Formats: sequence, structure tokens, C-alpha cells
Amino acid sequence: MVYNLAVDVQGMTKRFGSLTAVNHVDLQIRAGEICGFLGPNGSGKTTFIRMLCGLLRPDEGSGTCLSHNVLTGSEAIKREVGYMTQRFSFYEDLSIAENLDFVARMYSVNNRREAVQRSVEQLGLTNRKNQLAGQLSGGWKQRLALAACMIHQPKLLLLDEPTAGVDPKARREFWEEIHQLAGQGLTFLIATHYMDEAERCHRLALIVNGRLLTHGTVAEVIGKASLTTWSVSGPNLLKLAQQLRQRSGVDQAVPFGDILHVSGGDTATLEQAIAPFRTEQYEWHAVESGLEDVFIHLMDSSKENSLP
Repeated sequence: MVYNLAVDVQGMTKRFGSLTAVNHVDLQIRAGEICGFLGPNGSGKTTFIRMLCGLLRPDEGSGTCLSHNVLTGSEAIKREVGYMTQRFSFYEDLSIAENLDFVARMYSVNNRREAVQRSVEQLGLTNRKNQLAGQLSGGWKQRLALAACMIHQPKLLLLDEPTAGVDPKARREFWEEIHQLAGQGLTFLIATHYMDEAERCHRLALIVNGRLLTHGTVAEVIGKASLTTWSVSGPNLLKLAQQLRQRSGVDQAVPFGDILHVSGGDTATLEQAIAPFRTEQYEWHAVESGLEDVFIHLMDSSKENSLP
């Protein structure tokens, strides 16, 4: 099956002096797809997003964004991309409608008043359009920011940790809106730290230390990690976790409520490691590895491989 690609880039690289922030990253995103972009702070997510939308020029790499060349078509890309930054960046002494009107002016949007009204209605801001931005809660600021980056009707939205500091109800409503927009053909690349949000994405890409470690659907990412995980319940799990972490073959022992998840990359070695602790006082079950188990495993493996 042939897919229409909104993003198709190879070898994207950006250096700042001796620091390589993004190191030869390849990424494809299908049109109408929600791609979750995972990685710890300082992993290169924001730098990659800024290269993709034309704010930074790659030192190496090639490819297209919305069919425009990423090296020579930055101005064309900017007109068709919406970028939502990590921090709220609008005028707090202007109303929602005034902020949207200002952004529409910057993009030279035709029929500006109609465009502002359309954005206000689309994201449920009608009853608040005259409220000052500085008086909004985190969830409503998020809606304003999303409306602003859509005012010029882009084809691709790049969202950089858009739900940081937002309450769970607002986060859920935000993701419902994202899926509705994707259903209408809009494409998303969303940087996030939240595993529950990552699981809402069609596909994932994990970047650590500037390198893309894995990509695919949630099931594909978990499957490619080949991680074995056991759950264990019983008394004094904190002490048990400390003991297990000292055993060869145990990559992680992480509390999840009243159980531990004990994981390792080699099934046989892991089973040897936990064998002395499989006593009557503990209940052990083999479980499917979760996305968080895999995420931590890949980050730890990357750190070990980067050591001199």
C-alpha cells in the first residue's frame, strides 16, 4: 500500500559547536497521522521540530515536509505548518479574540474576522473570546494556543509538549480534539513525556541523545524491544526491588502501586536472577511489557552504549 507522506526526511542533523543535538534522524509521517515524539529533556525533540518547520536549517540531511524541500523550502513550509511551543507565548493583556486576530494578521489571513470566528467556534472558545488571556486556566490557554496555530489552516501541526501543566480532564479533552482533527486529514507530530498520551498516537518515534532509537506503532515498539517483564506482589517490595536491581539480568525493578514490574532484555538470564526470590511469600506472573517499561529500557540501554 502506498501512503501519502506529510513528512519524509533522512539524516537530519543539527550541531551547536561541539554538541550534536540531532544526529542523522530519519522520520516518515503519513498524512492524517498522529505521531508521538518521545524522549527525555535535552534529547533533541525541540531542535528536530524547529528544523522541520523551517526555523532552523539542518547541517546535514534531506527530504520533504508537505512536499517542500526541507533545505530550500522553509518559507513555503512555514505557511503550511502550525507550531505550538512549550511555553504559552501570547499577550496576556489581550483577549482571546484579539490574540487570534494578531496571529491572523501575521499570517496575512484572508477574511481575517471570519477566520478568527471560525477558530473560536471550532475549539469551543465562543463564550470566552473576550476574556483576557492572562486570566485563563492552563487548559483554556492550551485551547487558545491550539486555535492560534491553526488560524491559517495548516496541514501539519507540530506540538511541543502541549499538555505540560494541564489537568487530566483538560488533557483528555485536548486529545479528543486532536483525534477529531486528524480524522479530518490534519497531520500531527506531538512531543510528549506522558506514556498514556503516547499510547493515543497512531505511531511513535523515540529519540535519545539526538539519535532515533525506535519507531512504529505502540505494538511494534514494544515488540522490537524484546523485553521480558514479570509482575510480583508481596511484602516489603521496596527492599525486594533494591535486591533485584543488584542481580545480573535485571534491567529494572519499578513499583506500580502494590506490585513491582521486573524486566530484562534476556529472558533466560532474567529468570535465573529472580529464581531465588520465587518463594511462597511472593506471587509472580509473567506479563506483557508496557510502553513505560520499554521506554526506560531503551533509555538505559542507550546510556550504556554511549559510555566510553
